[in-house]
Amino acid sequence: MKVLVIGGGGREDAIVWALGKSPQVSEIVCAPGNGGIAQRARCVAVDSNSLSDLLRVVEGEKPDLTVVGPEVPLSLGIVDELKKRGLRVFGPTKGAAMLETSKAFAKDFMQRHGIPTARYTVCHSLDEARGALRNFPGAVVVKADGLAAGKGVVLCANPAEAMAAAEGIFSGELLGAVGAQLVLEELLEGPEISFFALCDGTSAIAMQCAQDHKRIGEGDTGPNTGGMGAYSTDELMSEGMRAWVMQHVALPVVRGMREEGVPFAGVLFIGLMMTADGPKVLEFNTRFGDPETQTLMMRLESDVVELFDASIDGRVRDLKLR
Repeated sequence: MKVLVIGGGGREDAIVWALGKSPQVSEIVCAPGNGGIAQRARCVAVDSNSLSDLLRVVEGEKPDLTVVGPEVPLSLGIVDELKKRGLRVFGPTKGAAMLETSKAFAKDFMQRHGIPTARYTVCHSLDEARGALRNFPGAVVVKADGLAAGKGVVLCANPAEAMAAAEGIFSGELLGAVGAQLVLEELLEGPEISFFALCDGTSAIAMQCAQDHKRIGEGDTGPNTGGMGAYSTDELMSEGMRAWVMQHVALPVVRGMREEGVPFAGVLFIGLMMTADGPKVLEFNTRFGDPETQTLMMRLESDVVELFDASIDGRVRDLKLR
């Protein structure tokens, strides 16, 4: 089969590498790809921020399967458009991707469905944020609502720092675009783990966990980044804890999204803080993580195409991952 991978980062390089091991794959195309990917696949130019240009590439290449790597094409509705055309595509629809594209939606969704997460408030103005901060006297996390390439989360030691972050989000100074709303959240403490579940809209199964290096400075200090390297071992999470996360987070997400009319299929990336009170969800991503995917694909012994097919065809429950 011919597979098109959308994206051009380390995540997509790892996916292309895994696809290259599959006996089912005869040709791999990557749009836009990068210099490393070009050694494993044919790269084609595309504007990843343009839905029409993405569709131009898909229509021109006519792949048997399209795998969407980054969040922006998902937020544009690339999966919806390809499904309308009867094409096989791995990833969530635009509506399901709101678990990642809107922090406010994700927090409200977790509250509706009893999924453990930090105490929070959604604010639509600077005045709302100023008032809400009275309920967060200590350290607080300020989160821009939309996509921010891993840079929309500011860890603040006190309300004064939080107000400065809020001003940066609402003015556009922090991220280059004016924010319409933000989330204030209590600062959780503990080790952070990235948990991955493969979903098909009805069910989900656990994949492996990974841990990436978020803060820019030595000794886990300084501002958050999108992640600078990662590792994955069986010791990151016990089998019992993996079962707990599936029961209390992953499966409730799948059930909840289906109940709300937006079934979630694809990879659910659950950012967890392992607090003294148990795991709590920091955030959801609705695609494979970068850099975590580079470790996951190295560990994966199953044919990666089997994962994509099971998610698309609603057969995740029958999949035996190795």
